Amino acid sequence: MGWPCVVARVLACLLMLSRASALTSDIFASGKSDKEILDNLLKNSRYDKRLRPPVEDPDFCCGLKTPNDTVASPAGLPSLRPRAHNRGVLTVNVSVLLLSLASPDESSLKYEVEFLLQQQWYDPRLRYSNLSQYDYLNAIHHHEDIWLPDTYFIMHGDFKDPIIPMHFALRIFRNGTINYLMRRHLILSCQGRLNIFPFDDPLCSFALESISYESSAITYVWKNDEDTLRKSPSLTTLNAYLIQNQTIPCPIKASWRGNYSCLKVDLIFTRDRAFYFTTVFIPGIILVTSSFITFWLEWNAVPARSMIGVTTMLNFFTTSNGFRSTLPVVSNLTAMNVWDGVCMCFIYASLLEFVCVNYVGRKRPLHNVVYRPGENPVTQGDKKRDSTGAADLVTCATCTGPPGSCSHTTNNGGVTEPCFVQVRKKEPPHPIRVAKTIDVIARITFPTAYAVFLIFFFIHYKAFS
Repeated sequence: MGWPCVVARVLACLLMLSRASALTSDIFASGKSDKEILDNLLKNSRYDKRLRPPVEDPDFCCGLKTPNDTVASPAGLPSLRPRAHNRGVLTVNVSVLLLSLASPDESSLKYEVEFLLQQQWYDPRLRYSNLSQYDYLNAIHHHEDIWLPDTYFIMHGDFKDPIIPMHFALRIFRNGTINYLMRRHLILSCQGRLNIFPFDDPLCSFALESISYESSAITYVWKNDEDTLRKSPSLTTLNAYLIQNQTIPCPIKASWRGNYSCLKVDLIFTRDRAFYFTTVFIPGIILVTSSFITFWLEWNAVPARSMIGVTTMLNFFTTSNGFRSTLPVVSNLTAMNVWDGVCMCFIYASLLEFVCVNYVGRKRPLHNVVYRPGENPVTQGDKKRDSTGAADLVTCATCTGPPGSCSHTTNNGGVTEPCFVQVRKKEPPHPIRVAKTIDVIARITFPTAYAVFLIFFFIHYKAFS
């Protein structure tokens, strides 16, 4: 081969390189649209979405506050801010912006949450020249042609009806950083402590991880190491009483699979206790104390006392059953079971107290007993009564011995007769007095016992914490 041929081939190669360089410059020229730039970046000959982005710089991580956040390199040239991570592992930075939130439902312990999930990673294959006028390329119409993390939501629940149109954003920055933002609306289940309902603070969680790439290939981190959720200025809360939230890496026991990178969001709610006090506890206290009113009524006021007892019992059953119908059925003893059971016991006990008082007050009163000399004052039951039914009272002024030991006679109106000795038993209280005494004791014991129960109940279940 002669020199003319060699020179001709070299010139041809240089011409081809110059044309390719001109074509490349022309691709990123200021007059080109982002679609045209993306069409060239995503050609099958130079980009394959089936492959994970290569990690060219093992010390690079796209956890920047902004895509253009840079620091000066030792040579004075701008470089990306490094972040410690495993070498050769693609880092996906995650952040969550809360949009709307609803408190857990009483009957199912499910809640709704709507948020924006932002994922950011670095793909050097999608870097483009500074000749372009775009700071970033809007790749919303090319999302099916770009590699995306296969993020999976770990949750006990489901997605709400699909949002149509699908809300997401996909931006590619000059240095190859990709920002993927999508809107999600989830219906999730909480871990509530129904044994102390409604004084529990339900813990509601969801997590996300890669479904196919192990942690040796992809790792998820919270962007800028944020430890709480960001809230939208237009956050909508539907009876949501969120008292605490945190964003953490998944504990090993909470991870779906231990060898996959996982991030977790914890939402801790409290309940509107003012609602339960006004609809459950205060009406219950009113009904129970209303049943105590019968203790201040006359013992023989049968219509009034029976009506109050029966009415309070029926009303308490109605309010209790109406509220409990919305609660999930559990097999263990709950705070509401204790409340309903004790309140019903007090109402029923006040009704039984009225029955006892009425029964005692209607009993026939007993009379005094008189004994003859020589008769056993303990076992003898003979009684001497006059025509009026009163006991025959005869005294012996000279008899000083013990009862039954008098052996002399006395002259009563000129007639000599043996001296009678009266032995009196302690007079039993009148039944009406007994009935009234029971009412007086109930006025003190019932309110005191119920007050002790209320103090113990609300302190034990930490109702005011």
